[in-house]
Amino acid sequence: MNYFKNLFLLILPIFFTSCITKKDVRYLQPNENLVINEEGLVPYNIPIYRITKNDILNLNIVTTPKGDAAQFYSTLNTSGSTVTPNSNVNAAATMGRTGNNGGGNTNFYFNGLKVDSNGDINVFGIGYIKAEGRTIEEITKEIQEKVNENFQDGKSQVRLNTDGITYYILGDTEGIEISGEKIAHKNTLTITEALAINGGLNKSVDRKSIVIHRKLPEGIKIAKIDLTREDVMNSPYYYIQNGDEIYLNTRGKSLNGLGKDPIQTIATGVSLITTALSVYLILTRL
Repeated sequence: MNYFKNLFLLILPIFFTSCITKKDVRYLQPNENLVINEEGLVPYNIPIYRITKNDILNLNIVTTPKGDAAQFYSTLNTSGSTVTPNSNVNAAATMGRTGNNGGGNTNFYFNGLKVDSNGDINVFGIGYIKAEGRTIEEITKEIQEKVNENFQDGKSQVRLNTDGITYYILGDTEGIEISGEKIAHKNTLTITEALAINGGLNKSVDRKSIVIHRKLPEGIKIAKIDLTREDVMNSPYYYIQNGDEIYLNTRGKSLNGLGKDPIQTIATGVSLITTALSVYLILTRL
């Protein structure tokens, strides 16, 4: 009997240390470090996206149907124009993402403006424009100034965009069903919104150790955030940027077969005791 008593005392701590608690799975739990303003609101800390090499941009220029619009013709032109589109303008804005296991939008890739190795884009009829390290608004303003030289003021509008916010989710086990390339056609996207869109995290994911790789003009920034703390809303990494890679780490408790839920933990414990009992009976009969 002393054998079983010792075995029970050995296994008992495993039950308490391997079970996942509410604090492990609840999002944005109250935290005294959360910064709020005098109105009791959480200030926005949205980082400004700056273009990097190898980005692809979508350019459309809306013009009036009259005038020499050939070099700037857009699929968004007003009706009545007889000018045919040139190869620099694409219809990716009105087409959905194509089925492609290789990732990305095929139409966007072949027809978009690519940021070259020098950090420039080549706009037909305008020439090379510096893009790397600049915002969409800054590049749009420069193109608009160039376009205004060909049209009367107020007769054209430059529309420059990325293909939405493209981000990637990768889990380190096969149990992460939301892994893959994602795209959101939104101006801003928080990580909680991104996860909600994709069905949320299961209990095996360590919410306290979410790793984000962020592409910047200078290189790749690596950050780790804790989704169980509400002060994560003060972090610039709470907002997803185009090209972000989100890595979901699996809890050690889940990897060892324990801790996914209380029932499974108890079942595993009972299995261990049963196995130990069987081994003990076999050895005592030898």
